[in-house]
Amino acid sequence: MQRSIHHLFPLVLTVLWTGFCLFTFTARAEGVLLTIPQAVATSLERNQIPKDAVSISVMEIESARPGKHLAKNILNWRSTEAMNPASTMKLLTTLAGLDILGPQYRWRTNIYTDGAIRQGTLKGNLYLQGTGDPKLIPEELAKLMKSLQALGIQKIDGNLFFDRSAYAPNVMEHNTIDGEALRAYNVPPDPLLYAFRTLSFQLGKSRTADFIDIAYTPALSQLKIDNQMQLVDRPCDNWKSNIRFNLDPESTTKTDQLLVAQFSGAFPSACKGVNYNVVALDANTFLTQGFAAAWEQSGGIWTRPPTGKNGNVPLAARLLLQFEGISLSDDVLDINKYSNNVMARQLLLTLALEKIGKPATTANGELVIQSWLKQNGLDFPGLVIENGSGLSRNEAITAEQLNQLLLAARNLSVGDIFYNSLPIAGTDGTMRNRLMAQLRKFLHLKKKPEARIKTGSLADVRSISGYVMSKSGKLYAVTSFINHPNAWRGLDAHDQLLSWLLEDGPEPKHAR
Repeated sequence: MQRSIHHLFPLVLTVLWTGFCLFTFTARAEGVLLTIPQAVATSLERNQIPKDAVSISVMEIESARPGKHLAKNILNWRSTEAMNPASTMKLLTTLAGLDILGPQYRWRTNIYTDGAIRQGTLKGNLYLQGTGDPKLIPEELAKLMKSLQALGIQKIDGNLFFDRSAYAPNVMEHNTIDGEALRAYNVPPDPLLYAFRTLSFQLGKSRTADFIDIAYTPALSQLKIDNQMQLVDRPCDNWKSNIRFNLDPESTTKTDQLLVAQFSGAFPSACKGVNYNVVALDANTFLTQGFAAAWEQSGGIWTRPPTGKNGNVPLAARLLLQFEGISLSDDVLDINKYSNNVMARQLLLTLALEKIGKPATTANGELVIQSWLKQNGLDFPGLVIENGSGLSRNEAITAEQLNQLLLAARNLSVGDIFYNSLPIAGTDGTMRNRLMAQLRKFLHLKKKPEARIKTGSLADVRSISGYVMSKSGKLYAVTSFINHPNAWRGLDAHDQLLSWLLEDGPEPKHAR
C-alpha cells in the first residue's frame, strides 16, 4: 500500500497544484477587465484592425513566499481563443528545454576515424556525427580544430563524411511557408548545422578609395568574390534593391570546387557598412568548405582538398574526439533575444532525441513538451506545435496559456535564466528600438520599470509575450496576438498595451 501511495504522490501534487492555480485565477475574477484599454482600442481602430482579430491576457504575478508565485487576472480579451502566436511560441520551447535538459546541457559533435595517426598525419577518413548543436559557429569550430591538433594531428590524408542519423530525414527537408528559400530565417534543421548555413557578406565603401569592400564569414576554403558593383551617390535606403548576387562553381578542373560569389549593380556611397545574408549552398558543400578552411586557418594541412559526403559512422571506426558546444542557457539567450528559428527547431528536436531517441522527429518533440506540461499541472487544450519556432501557419496557443506558462516559469529553478533571456525594450534584441520614448519618462526613478518581451511576426500575425515590471514595482505577465491581414500595423497597439502596464494600467473607468 505504501508503494502505491508513493507512486501516486506526483499525480496528487499535480492535481492539487492545478486546482490551486484554478482557484487563484477564479477567486479574484471580480476586478478583471473584460474590455480593451482606451489607448489600445484607439490604435486598433486607427489601423483598421478589428477587435475580434485580437486577444489579450494580462496577469499580475505576486510572490506568496520565496519560490512561490501566484497570479491574479487583470485583463482578459478573447484570451482563451487559440491563435497563431508566431515567434512567441519559442517561449514554450525554450522554457521546456531549460527545465527538462538543464541550463548547462551541451550538444556533442563526435569525430570518428577509420584510420590511424602516424608521424603527425592522420591516414584515414574523418566522420562527423552531429546531435544538433544549434550554434556550431566559426569560433567553436576553431576550438574543435585545436582539440584535433592536441591529438598530434598536423596533416589529414583522407576525406570527410557526415553522419546526420540523429534526425529523421523529413525534418531536414527545406520547406518554407513563404517560398524564400535563400533567407536565413528559413534554414532547415541539421544535426551538423554549421554557422546557420548562412553566408554573411559585409559591404561598405572603402576608407582609402572610391570602391566597395566586400568581406564575408564564415571562411570557406574555395570561395572567391567577383565584385562588379558600382559606387553611386545615393542614400542608403533600400540598398538591397539595386544589388544582384549570384553564386556559381567556376569551371576549372574536375576536382576543383572553386565557388564564385558575384556582386553587381549599384551600391550607395552613404552606406557605412551593411550585411547581405544568404543561404546559397547545400549543407554538405557549406560544411565541407567551412571545416576545411577552419583546419587550414589553425595551421593544419590537407593532403588533398576534401569532398564531403553523407555517410554513417562505420562500426569499426573509433572515436577521436567528442566536442561540446556552448551551454543551453547561452543558446536560449540567442533564441529569445534574436528570435532564431532554426535554433528553436533544433532545441525541440533535441528534446525528442534525448528523451525518446533517434531519429528525432518534431512529433516526438511535441510529445515530450506535452508530457512536461502535464507534469507541471498545465492543461493546454488547442495547443498545436508544428516545429517549436513559431515559423508556421499551423501552430496555435491561447494568450491565457502563454501567460500561465510565464507564471509557471517564476516557480521553476530556471525561471531567472528564462526571464533574462527575453529582449529588453529599448535595450537589446528584437525590442531594442521599442518603447524608447515611453521609457525616457522614467529616467528619474531610482528603480526603473522595464519590459522583457518576446515578439513575433509573420504575414498577418503580430504578437508579444513576456513580463512588464511597472513603475510601482508590480510584475505583470502579458500576452497579445493579432491575427489579421492588417496585423503589420499592430505594433503601435502592442506598444500602447505595454505602456499601459508600465504605468500600472489605468483604472477600469478609463477603459472601454
